This record gives sequence, C-alpha cells and structure tokens, in this order.
Amino acid sequence: MERRTLDDGRDVARTTPDVARTTPDAAGNEVGNGGGRSTTTPRRVDERAGRSGHIGGLDGLRALAVVAVLVYHLSPALLPGGYLGVDVFFVVSGFLITTLLLRERDRSGRVALGRFWLRRARRLLPALAVVVVVSVALGLLVGKDLLVGIGRQTLGALTFSNNWLEIAAGSSYFARTSPQLFVNFWSLAVEEQFYLVWPFLFLGLMALPIRRSTRAWVAAAGALASALAMAVLFTPGTDATRVYYGTDTHAFGLLLGVCLAFAWDGGHGMNLSRPRWRRRRVPISLGALVLLVGAMAVIASDGAFAYRGGIFIACVITAVLILTLLEGASPVQRVLDSRPVAWVGERSYGIYLWHWPALLVADALLPTAVESPGWWMARILALVVAVVVSALSYRWVELPIRRHGFRATGRVVLEALRGGARGLTTPRAVAGVAATVLVLAVIGIVTAPEKSAVQATIERNQSLVTGTVPTGRAPASPDATPGPGTPAPSTTASAAAPGATAPASAAPSAAPSATPSASTGAPTTSSPAPDGGPPLAYPAGEETIAIGDSLVVTSADGLRDRFPGLAFDAQSNRQWPDGAAAVEARLAAGTMPRAVILHFGTNAGVPDPELVRKVLDKLGPDRMVVLVNLYGASPFVPEANKVFAELAQGRRNVIVADWNKAIAGRVDLLQPDQIHPGILGAHLYADTIKQAFRDLAVRTGGAVPTGWEIAKDY
Repeated sequence: MERRTLDDGRDVARTTPDVARTTPDAAGNEVGNGGGRSTTTPRRVDERAGRSGHIGGLDGLRALAVVAVLVYHLSPALLPGGYLGVDVFFVVSGFLITTLLLRERDRSGRVALGRFWLRRARRLLPALAVVVVVSVALGLLVGKDLLVGIGRQTLGALTFSNNWLEIAAGSSYFARTSPQLFVNFWSLAVEEQFYLVWPFLFLGLMALPIRRSTRAWVAAAGALASALAMAVLFTPGTDATRVYYGTDTHAFGLLLGVCLAFAWDGGHGMNLSRPRWRRRRVPISLGALVLLVGAMAVIASDGAFAYRGGIFIACVITAVLILTLLEGASPVQRVLDSRPVAWVGERSYGIYLWHWPALLVADALLPTAVESPGWWMARILALVVAVVVSALSYRWVELPIRRHGFRATGRVVLEALRGGARGLTTPRAVAGVAATVLVLAVIGIVTAPEKSAVQATIERNQSLVTGTVPTGRAPASPDATPGPGTPAPSTTASAAAPGATAPASAAPSAAPSATPSASTGAPTTSSPAPDGGPPLAYPAGEETIAIGDSLVVTSADGLRDRFPGLAFDAQSNRQWPDGAAAVEARLAAGTMPRAVILHFGTNAGVPDPELVRKVLDKLGPDRMVVLVNLYGASPFVPEANKVFAELAQGRRNVIVADWNKAIAGRVDLLQPDQIHPGILGAHLYADTIKQAFRDLAVRTGGAVPTGWEIAKDY
C-alpha cells in the first residue's frame, strides 16, 4: 500500500484493485475504495482511478503553493504574487474536505462530526505545538523584540483565532516594521474556522431536496459574496490586513473548492469521460498552470487589483487546474506527481509553519544590509533549515500521531522512557531536551515585553514631534496665506538641541560617515545659480520643519541635535495621504518654513506617485525640499525610491536624501526591527539630511555657513 498526502497534509491510502478494505489516512480520514466501511463503491471515478480514491497531482500542487510562499517571504521582489500560494491551499482544502464529507455520507448516510474534528486535530496540532514551543524558546534566547505580543500570538495559534486577534490588535501582515513570529498562522485560523463551521452547513445543504448542481451554485454564490466583500471593504492606499485576514472576506478560495467538489461529486456529477473534455483537458491543464504561475509573478500584494478580483481569479484558475487533474493522467499531473515534487508537497504543512519563524530568527541573529550577499545567504540558509526541521517533524512527530492517534503514541513514548538500561538513554535525553525547551517557552511567554524597542522610542519621542512651529521666516508665497475658515494646526514649542560636536571632514551626500555639528560662523558668499534661478541658502534649524512618519519620530533626537530649533510634524503609521493633508494644513495656516524634510511610506511605500507630485507642486519652487527615501525588505521599497528619484529630477529645489544607501552600510545602528534607527542611527539619519541640504544649497548657488561640517560620533 502506498500512502499519499492530500491538501494540507491529509494522507490517502492508495490500494491495489484487489484490495477491498479501507485504511485510515494520516489525518484519520477513511479513504480508499471510496472510503469508509463499504468494500465496493458505485462511483465512476474509483473505477477509472484504479479504485484508489487518490487524486494525482494534488501533492505537487501543494508543493507549488508552499514554494511560492517561501520565495515571496524570502524576498517579495522575486515573486510579487507568491502569497497566492496560500489561496491555492484554500482551494485544495475546500475541495478535499468536501469530497471526504461526501464520501462519508455516501457510504454511511451520515457524517460523524466528532471523528471528523478529531482527524483534523491529529493532523494539525502536533506540528503546530512543536513549532510554537520551539519558536518561543528561540525567541527568548535570541531576544531582539521577537517575543513582543507573543502571548496573544500563542493564544491565536493554539485556538486558531490568530486572524481575528491580530485584526483586533491592529497588526499588519504587510508592514515589515513589526515582525511577528506567527504572522503566517492567519491562514491556519481561516482554514480551521472553516473546518468548524462547514460540516454543519454541509449537512444542512445535503438535507435540502435540491440537485447537486444547485449545491454547487450555492457554494459559488458564497465565494462571489466573499470576494465582493473583500473588494468593497478594501480601501486603496491603506493597509489591507483586515480584508486579507478576515474569514468573511477571504473564504472564497475555500468555497470555490467546495463548489468544485459538489459539481464533481466524486465522479457522480460532471462527466469527465466525454471525448471532447478528454481532448481539451491537457491543453487546459497546461494553460491553467501557466496562468497560475503568471498570476504569482504579477499580482503584487500592494496593488488594488489583488483585492478587487486578482486573488479571486487566481483561485478560479486553481479550481480549473484541479478539475483537469481528476479522472485520468496528464503530463502536468505526471510532473506534479514526480517524487521530488510530491515529497515537498507531503511536508508542505510543516514547511509552511517553520519557514517564517526561521527567517525572523536568522534576521535577528545575523543582521545584514537588505539584499547584500550576507543577507541572501542567511535567509536561504534559514529556509533550508526550515525544510530539514519540517522533514524531521513529519517523520518523528506528525506521522506517528496521524497513524496511531494521541493515546497510542503517548503510550509508546512512556514505554520508551521507562524501558531500557538505567541512566541516560536516547529517549530520556530527547525528553529532557523537550522539557527544557518547554520551560524556556513558558518563561518566554510570561516575561515577554509589552512593547517593542521601536514602540517605546516612538512613545518617548512623540511629544517632541507633534505640531511644533518653526520660528524662522517662511518664503513669500501665495501658499503661505491662510485660507478663509481654515484652522491652524495645534502647536507646541520646539526645544533647542544640545551644543555642537567636534569638527571632522565632510562626508559623501548619500552616506555621511560622520555627524553634523551646529553651523557656526558667517555664511559664505553665494555664487550665481548654475540654472539662473534664485540661490537657496543652507537653512538654519529655525527655518526647517520635518514632516513624516515613525522614521522621523524615532530620529527626533538626532534631528534636534543637528538642526537646533527644528520644527516637527510627525506621527507613527502616517502614509502619503496623511502627509499631503499635513502640508496643506500648514500652508493654509502660514506655518510652513522655507526648508522642508518629507519622509513618508515606511509602511506602505508610494501607492500614488501623483499625490507626491502634487505635494511638491504646492510647496512651490522657493522652498528647499528634502525627500528622504526608504530602507527595508518590503517589496515596495525599490519602486518607492525610484519614484522619489524621478520626482526630484527637474526640480531645482528638491533633492533626495539617500537614507537607503547610508544605513545599508551601518545596519548595526538600526533597532531590532531592522527598519528604524537607534540612538546613534538617528544621528546618521540627520547627517544624511544635513548633507542633502548642503548639496542642494551648492547646486543652486546658495550660501553654506562657514565651518559647516559633519562630525563623526557613531
């Protein structure tokens, strides 16, 4: 007997034609000759498939799904739509679970819900528990904010409520600024909630005197309603976590699988033996596979299309691909059933669980510049380790419990610990290590910090950067005139920074090697601007304002030190629409000085470049504007930085401060999230901006104070 694994790890026993018994699969699902206690079955599919009940190619489809997710999490730029692998899992799961329920009801006239849920527990809980315990223990040993919010995450993981708990907590799946150990467990929560509710709905549908095609249409209508809910609730330019995590808005993949299962009904529904379908099945299969891979390559998670039809289309393609794998062999099926591909598919559940914690631990242990050779090496090694560990877990944890159950496996473990020679034996050593890891995990949960280092810095600095007013004179501009009935923003006094630092040689614009001191001495004589426009002199702190998001907040100390008297208008989690509103309010109130620092997009990039263009237009040509670009592993960073560079071109008063290049050479100055600067990193951040202002002044023929320099203090 050959055992094969379907959907999220469920095994199906493939029996030879002369075997007339059934065998529980690894999740406890009795499938074989139609499944269950009967020894014969009337279904056409079982005769055509060698009376096996096995559906070829689904292991390989699961392998494709998990590899796509791994590549996406390795670096989203490699496969922008790799996250769609989760939706492939959803469609496969909805199809197979419903098929198993149909088989059980067909053979016995009922569905044993207790046994159904026990099989799910035997399949999912062992690997999940091991991942949670080991990951939390590692997080305790490594530190670096890995355990922030771990109590909530652990509760969500073990109760399969992760998605809703994280939505309530305001977490983000897409922002890389606050990594969570179990961020990938949201999909398990959606599936388990489906497993809990769907059997009741299934029994209700089966009790109605309607045709199987009608049941399929009901499921299709539910899928369409879920997809429409995602499209309607999604707001472009904002974080999509609510619609992505929500069971209500992301159930369409599961329901499309249900629709296919009802329509096919184990071969009792759609007749897939017709010659016309047989002739077209192979090209349709190849086309569906190409389209699915293409969707993974182009449907990025930061675009509106993904949530307004893109993910749904990928699920439809997956359902069509599954349809072509039913009742007969094909070239695509043979590739998906090849041993290396099937091996990955069989272990895809464990690989999916382990890969994200492994990546976070690697990032914490080996912080290196994003996309540097060391960064690639560390993350690829982490994924290799995840595959190896998941294979070991599959062999020694998951399979024994699937085959023998919790009690029988527990008895075997106890016998191994009691038996053998006195003293330390291998089972006892393993048990000792397991107990130690469990204790560390408990300590990690109990002692986990409530806030990350970044959050603590933001809260400490927020009062310094909220609505301060520059004391310097704003340039004469129509934009500076308050509009009728426009209230001025709330203000607080800005504090002056400490004294100057020791002088040193000036550093390159993109990556200053030292910190600027306060400007002293008389200004140099300005020379005519190369382009004939008015010269823009290097600004004093009192003539400057920093408007931005959490990067400005966490860098407040460095900015105040380098620009005494600098005004702030910054707040965490701001996006470019918020920045545009802040700029308009200050222009209307007449509180916009002649030098402006803009830094937005840390969490979402630049969804609408035209909005940034409008902000620059409103600031006018007489203000000095520094756009600070982005650093991080988020997929939107390269495109956002390209937008900044393009918008600065042709504008004599606008320059880009290359924070990306500056911090890439000093990642040791970043906080544990590898996004926000620490105390000394804030000095480097301010240096990068100071250098940009100097370069802009020189470029336009403006004066630079005598003695201007950057002093190295980090």
